[in-house]
Amino acid sequence: MNPFYRCVLVVTVLVLAGFATLRTQHTSAALANDASLPFDNPQNSVVGGFDFSNLDRSANACQDFNQFANGGWMAKNPIHGAYSVWGRFTQLDEQNINVLHDILDGLLKKKTPAPGNEQKIADFYGSCMDEQKIEAEGLKPLEPELQRISQVSDLLSLEDELANLHAHGIPAVFGFGASQDFKDSTQIIAQLVQGGLGLPDRDYYTSDDAKSKATRDEYVKHVARTFQLMGDAPDKAAAEASTVMKIETKLAENSSTRIQRRNPEANYHPMTKIMLLEMTPDFDWGRYFRNIGMPQIAKVNVGQPDFFKAADKILKDTPIDDWKVYLRWHVVNAASNTLSSKFVEESFNFNGKYLQGTTEMLPRWKRCVASTDRALGEALGQLYVAKTFTPQAKERARAMVANLIAALKDDLTTLSWMSDETRKKAIAKLEAYNRKIGYPDKWRDYEALQIRRGAYYNNFVSAGEFEFKRNLGKIGKPVDKTEWGMSPPTVNAYYNPQFNEIVFPAGILQPPFYDPKADDAINYGGIGAVIGHEMTHGFDDSGARFDANGNLVMWWTPDDYKKFTERTNCVVQQFDSFEVEPGLHQKGQLVVGESVADLGGLTVAYAAYQKSLQGKPRPKIINGFTPEQRFFLGWAQVWAQNIRPEAARLRNATDPHPLAKFRVNGPLSNMPQFAAAYACKAGDLMVRPPEKRCQIW
Repeated sequence: MNPFYRCVLVVTVLVLAGFATLRTQHTSAALANDASLPFDNPQNSVVGGFDFSNLDRSANACQDFNQFANGGWMAKNPIHGAYSVWGRFTQLDEQNINVLHDILDGLLKKKTPAPGNEQKIADFYGSCMDEQKIEAEGLKPLEPELQRISQVSDLLSLEDELANLHAHGIPAVFGFGASQDFKDSTQIIAQLVQGGLGLPDRDYYTSDDAKSKATRDEYVKHVARTFQLMGDAPDKAAAEASTVMKIETKLAENSSTRIQRRNPEANYHPMTKIMLLEMTPDFDWGRYFRNIGMPQIAKVNVGQPDFFKAADKILKDTPIDDWKVYLRWHVVNAASNTLSSKFVEESFNFNGKYLQGTTEMLPRWKRCVASTDRALGEALGQLYVAKTFTPQAKERARAMVANLIAALKDDLTTLSWMSDETRKKAIAKLEAYNRKIGYPDKWRDYEALQIRRGAYYNNFVSAGEFEFKRNLGKIGKPVDKTEWGMSPPTVNAYYNPQFNEIVFPAGILQPPFYDPKADDAINYGGIGAVIGHEMTHGFDDSGARFDANGNLVMWWTPDDYKKFTERTNCVVQQFDSFEVEPGLHQKGQLVVGESVADLGGLTVAYAAYQKSLQGKPRPKIINGFTPEQRFFLGWAQVWAQNIRPEAARLRNATDPHPLAKFRVNGPLSNMPQFAAAYACKAGDLMVRPPEKRCQIW
């Protein structure tokens, strides 16, 4: 996925190993006012799309709205053993996984699945579920790759093996792929980015705090245990693990931070082959491009030049035998979850238990469902959509998106701090948004993907090769703006600045984000704010640097951009003050894009809701809550969540999305509309003084 995609959330469900990988979510639809909804009736728990038993009425809404709105839910929903987080996103993801499970089981039971996608889906899922075969083969599926590594003898053969691993989807040392040219969005060019680490982020290698040091120690032990599972003696395995850590630490020390990688200008360095060779004189790029089947590449964007300058020296100066150890590790690390149970368990014990606090692995079928979705997402997505997403649902979503875009346009039209010159370009960008709802208009072609009912690892590698070739095949061709970056069942949504598009997969267009039976206020606070969130990503600290055509260009006047930056800096400072745990704060510069989008999305959705009431009877009070109060309950319930301390620390280090409780309280504390709805007063924690209030839209 494009590194500058902007999403609503990140919920983790790396189902293959029972530990997490970040995902995002939202919902939408047109709303119908229902004056017949019951109100002021304590006997009704679920009314108008909100379960009032989820409230914690002992909490003060003006002091901690997240606890007030979600405290009851959190008390009733402890984290399941196989998860590091349990929240409303997780629940909806579970619901979708169950639907996919039914589809996949049905295909397995078919005597003769239809040739093509159905057969490939059944064979891939079937190979993943064949535990007996996987256990019997042990490490055997990796033997051809390990044999290739054993034959590496010099720098050139090392470079050859790096190209081979990259073709399998393993970004050892660095990553290579295709991307739109930041400053010419009509062109697809090659892109090089830093990589090669086994821990979640470069800061895990460079930070000196006690927890980071302990994590590095545990990682080395994990690597050593894995080498022992491969048959190495304990002393040799310990030495090999030390070698891996030494190489990865050197790469990490020369890597950009996540905050630095959020700046598109800082990651745009187009180069010719000659410039590449001058930058890294010891790496034969011509040979590398031939090895990956792209000898004609003439232009490459180098995301982090300083990393590649350092990597060139590290490649040359590190002994070849050490590199062979490093490569063996990255091959088995990438493959662990496709191998026998001892490898799966070792991977889970570190990545799941230690890093995220989970206590048990997900059942195999859930891991295999997720793996099949990753490998054949749009093929499986077609079957999912046919079963779950009606044309009527798609039209309701389109209507809601159009409504929210109109509300943001109204806001831009009257925004006091923006000049007319910038305003015209901002409105033009908004009106140019491509809106994708539910599923692609053109489905991906999987004909070239080779899947067989054989070793699961082989299908895993085949899927990686297919995706690598599909991605590189775009270079030099016209940009295909019909492409999607997520599969239809995904509980997520995103904004892509280079396509200038907002995308809402079918998987998120469901309760609690959008419920066709719910009160309008709840839906506007839920899916409405999610839609608004993605829309305002086009004007967050990163998205604002791309114009209506998806080009990285400064379209703001200098004075307007200065005012905009001052306003986003206000958000940075607020989130810097939020404590994840004593002494550990959110990183405002990391989460500013998502936090700006939350605040903007809520502001726009609230305005759209108020506009929808014009000319209609005033909605009734429901269970004691006014429509304005229910709007904010709709937002809060989306973020109901329990999270393990380990997972909170991991997300704080790596995730550009704030923790859920801060996504509730943070933006609402800046909104006078919230304070008015709940009669909060100056001095309450949910009411920021005017001079400290952040306001952008």
